[in-house]
Amino acid sequence: MAKSIAIVAGSFHKDLVDKMVDEARKTASENNLIVEEVSWVPGSMEVPLQLKHLLIRESIEGAVVLGIIEKGDTDHGLVMGQAVTKGIIDLQLASMKPIGYGIIGPGAKDNQIEARLVPYARKAVLAVSEMLSN
Repeated sequence: MAKSIAIVAGSFHKDLVDKMVDEARKTASENNLIVEEVSWVPGSMEVPLQLKHLLIRESIEGAVVLGIIEKGDTDHGLVMGQAVTKGIIDLQLASMKPIGYGIIGPGAKDNQIEARLVPYARKAVLAVSEMLSN
């Protein structure tokens, strides 16, 4: 029986993250997962709140987060990335629902992003698929 998941995607780099969403949908379909909803948020910082909204639905059995936290001139991205990651892990444990982590970075450089789009999205979905099959 197919399992239902949600995707939360950061729109700050929407043109690039769109490629990740497409790959996540494709990988979900190949692995007997139904993408119930794709929810766009302004950036990675908004991911945990939207995840919580989605994970309280009984119909959603897992989620995938997608986005990019690029390297900036300060440590803002690093600090934000750590906070967001902790928030995602806390939600996963509180909800007892798997969350696939497909956020590139923090600290990603422009020349590193393109090559990571498809693999990160794919691996995030496969992680959820594996956890839901346990």
